Amino acid sequence: MKKDILSLLPGEIEEELVALGEPKFRAEQVFSWLHRGVRDFDEMTNLPRSLREKLRERFALYRPKVLKKQVSQLDGTIKYLWELRDGNAVETVVMQYKHGNTVCVSSQVGCRQGCAFCASTIGGLVRNLEPSEILDEVLFSQLDSGREISNIVLMGIGEPLDNFDNVMRFLALVNHPKGLNIGMRHISLSTCGLIERFEDLAERDLQLTLSVSLHAPDDETRSKIMPANRGRGVEALMEACRKYYDKTGRRISFEYAMIDGVNDTEKHARLLAKEAKSVAAHVNLIPLNHVEERQFKPSTAGHMKAFIRILEESGVNVTVRRRLGSDVDASCGQLRRKMQKSSAGSAEETAREDS
Repeated sequence: MKKDILSLLPGEIEEELVALGEPKFRAEQVFSWLHRGVRDFDEMTNLPRSLREKLRERFALYRPKVLKKQVSQLDGTIKYLWELRDGNAVETVVMQYKHGNTVCVSSQVGCRQGCAFCASTIGGLVRNLEPSEILDEVLFSQLDSGREISNIVLMGIGEPLDNFDNVMRFLALVNHPKGLNIGMRHISLSTCGLIERFEDLAERDLQLTLSVSLHAPDDETRSKIMPANRGRGVEALMEACRKYYDKTGRRISFEYAMIDGVNDTEKHARLLAKEAKSVAAHVNLIPLNHVEERQFKPSTAGHMKAFIRILEESGVNVTVRRRLGSDVDASCGQLRRKMQKSSAGSAEETAREDS
């Protein structure tokens, strides 16, 4: 098996080149080419031909393929469906804000967490993404769109903390000054609450923003819509959030999808306010995007307004996420799911014809 050179840091590439009898300074040249999007060793024109041949023999490179690209006519949001080297596909979304362009990346093919309102979990987890594959989502979204990426959110398909080591290496790669050099303060990592990884993350002191997908402030509601809550619980999650905040000094954000009749009552609002204040968290309310296979509906405007009023009166810092890309299946997992259904339908039709 050839090695994945794009997942290596400069020092590691240097070690590989020295083992091949090459000078150390070539490592920085190779790293620079890779992080500019070059995926053919022959295009690394400042390297000797002999070295390019050695690299081709020892290392693998792959350029992700655009299976589908949708551009919103409403706000310019771009949604990509990328084909990976093994034929699997993941989604990436490029969004425009006043403060710059943000890319939302996936960290896994599928997801094992089973959140009841999410399209990404339908079909479960297929595999983890390699660090290089996550990096390519950022790099090729930037190259294809022509928009310079200044912010990253790990909120696409998958649970980042369930792919911890690969995600940590991706962060080191994308933050490297000789690469894309995107600062940690411009990166948000979203988790459904795998609290067993919070301490590991805090120990790294990465200065990123930790976003907890809370979606319900009580065990009864949260366990119904988020299986990850079972065996952990809201109380344990809040304690893990407090420890993380105390260790890093970085304020946590609570992501909260507003689901009609499920988690948007006055009772939920007051409980959420209590929990948010206990850990000094910011609350980001999300108008639910409808998923065809799910029965949930977004909260009404009246419920949303009442919910916000209770939070604000309780002294909680609350914002409502802008709905971007609603005309291009921008909700996590929707485009991949459509492709899967289309492929399954084509397979069934072929089977009928063959029979």
